[in-house]
Amino acid sequence: QVRLVESGGGLVQPGGSLRLSCAASGSIFRVNAMAWYRQAPGEQRELVATIAIGGTTTYADPVKGRFTISRDNAKNTMYLQMSSLKPEDTAVYYCYVQVQAMGVYWGQGTQVTVSS
Repeated sequence: QVRLVESGGGLVQPGGSLRLSCAASGSIFRVNAMAWYRQAPGEQRELVATIAIGGTTTYADPVKGRFTISRDNAKNTMYLQMSSLKPEDTAVYYCYVQVQAMGVYWGQGTQVTVSS
């Protein structure tokens, strides 16, 4: 079994920054792709950013230049550094992990609220 623990959400003013973390634990041989998704109230869950095991990254257009996804393979941990936050970034953020030979897993979600 794989367990994902997210942390780092909270309330921040527009223009501020937050750093999210997602740590995977359990009987893991290797974590392949990792990603962050978000879901705003009344909206569908959307992809924010992805990072491959080799470090290749992709970003959704609304967050390009403001968010940075990274990972520490030794710790099976992924990060999302969010800067220049806007009210429209308000959402529950979920981590997504592909574990080799075990399948995909979702984190429990962490609330990010951008408001003055």
